[in-house]
Amino acid sequence: MTGGGPAVRRRADGPRWGVRIAGGLAVLVLGSGAVGHAVMTGLDTGIERVDPFKDMKNRPQAGHGVNFLLVGTDGREKISSEEKREYRLGGAPCHCTDTIMLVHISADKGRASVISLPRDSYAEVPAHQDLVTGKTHKAHPLKLNAAYAEGGPNLTVRTVENMTRVKIDHYLEVDFTSFMKTVDALGGVDICTAKTMRDPNTGLDLLPGTHRLSGGQALQYVRSRHVDGASDLGRMQRQQRFVAALIHESTSGGVLLNPVKFKQVSSTLLGSVRADKDFGSEQMLALGQAMRDFTPSSSEFASVPIGNPSFRVKGIGSTVKWDEPKAAKLFQALRDDRPLAPAAAPGGRPARPQPAVPVDVAPQQVRVQVENGTRIDGLGGRVDAALRATGFDTTRAPGNAASRDVKRTVITYDPRWDRTARTVSTALPGSELRAVAGQGRTVVVIAGADYRKVVAVRAEDPYQGEFGVVTGDQVVCGQ
Repeated sequence: MTGGGPAVRRRADGPRWGVRIAGGLAVLVLGSGAVGHAVMTGLDTGIERVDPFKDMKNRPQAGHGVNFLLVGTDGREKISSEEKREYRLGGAPCHCTDTIMLVHISADKGRASVISLPRDSYAEVPAHQDLVTGKTHKAHPLKLNAAYAEGGPNLTVRTVENMTRVKIDHYLEVDFTSFMKTVDALGGVDICTAKTMRDPNTGLDLLPGTHRLSGGQALQYVRSRHVDGASDLGRMQRQQRFVAALIHESTSGGVLLNPVKFKQVSSTLLGSVRADKDFGSEQMLALGQAMRDFTPSSSEFASVPIGNPSFRVKGIGSTVKWDEPKAAKLFQALRDDRPLAPAAAPGGRPARPQPAVPVDVAPQQVRVQVENGTRIDGLGGRVDAALRATGFDTTRAPGNAASRDVKRTVITYDPRWDRTARTVSTALPGSELRAVAGQGRTVVVIAGADYRKVVAVRAEDPYQGEFGVVTGDQVVCGQ
C-alpha cells in the first residue's frame, strides 16, 4: 500500500461521509504517486472550492506534518428515487455533517493517523453569522455536526480547532452520492463480519463471513447505528474498518497502476467533492510520491476518548461529552507528530492488554437461562449473577435442573447458534457443550459441581491501547 491513499481515505471516513471522502482521495493520492502527472492533469478542475479559513484569527500553532478535516454530509439530491427506496434514504436531509474525521499525515509521510469525532459531540461554537438567516449568533453550545448547518465549513473548522487545538491545513467534504459512485467505480469492497448484522433503518442484512459490498450496500454498512448497542460509537468503528478495506482494495487491485481505472475512480470522487482552494492535483501528486513505501500497518485509527456518552444539555438533548484529559493527551500526540498506537510487540503487532478472553459474539447479545444441576443451595443464583456481571443477558430466574447430580457443567444450545454457545463455553472453562435441535436462541447452563468461576469475555475487537487505536493491517479481511 502507499501512504497517500490510506491517509486520505481514512480522513474521509469520518463517521459516514468520511468514508467516501477518504476512499476516493486515498485512491487519488496513492495513484498519483504511481501514475504520475499525465493522468493527474485536469482531475481537480471539477472540485467545488470553499474557503473554510476565511477571516480566521487566533488559530492554533502549526505542528509537524499535515492535518486534514474530512467531513461527510447527508446530501442525496443526485440519488435516484429507486436507490433511495432500496437503501432507505427517505426523509429530508439535514444538511449537516454526518461524519467528521481529523486526519494527520506525519512529517516523514510514513504514517497516517485518523481520529473520528462523534457527530453528537458536545461543542461550543464561537460567535458567527447564521448561513440561513444571516443572524449573528453569540458563542453557544450545540452538537458538533450542527456547526455545519449554522456556519458551514468555516464554522466547522473553527469549532474543531477550538476543541482540539490542532491546526487544520486542508478541508475536504463529500456526500452520499459520491461515496456510492466511488465504491462502485472500484468494483466493490470486501468486508468481513464475525456476526450477523441487521439494521431495519438502513436495510443492512449481512450474515457472518466475507461480503463484496457495492456502493449502495457500503452506504448501508457505514450508516447503520442499530446492529449493536454501541449506536454511533460502534458505527464509527465500522466506518474505520471500511476505510481500511477501501484502502486495501485500491492498493491491491491494480487501481494505482492502471491509468484508465485510476482516472475513472479519481474523477468520480472529485466530481462532487468540496475542498479548500489550496488542495489540488499537485498536492496529491507530491503526497503520493512521498508515501510510496506506505504499508497497511502505517495507518492508525482512533476515536476521541469519551467521558459521558449521554451528556444532557438543556435545549439540545443528549450529547457525547469527551474525556477532556485523555482527549487533550490524544491531540497533543497529534500536534507532536507522535504515533498513537501502542509500541509493537515482538511479533510486529501492537501490544494489547488482555483483561478478558476474546470471543466471536459479545456477551451482551447472548440470552442465558441458568439451572442448578446440584444440591448446593443457591448455586444457580450465583452462576446467574456471575454471568450477568460479565455482560451476559441472563433471565435472572435460575431454576433447578431435572438431574441434581451433575458433576460437570453442561451448556445446551441450538446448533443454529453454535457461535453464541461457544461464547458461553469460553466464560465457563471446562464445561460441556451439548447441541439440542429446536432449543431456540436461549442458551441453557446447567451448573455442575465443578463450577468455580466465570471468566470475563469480550467480543473480538482490535481496538485497544490508551486511545483505542487500531492499525489498518489489523482489520482488513485475510490479515
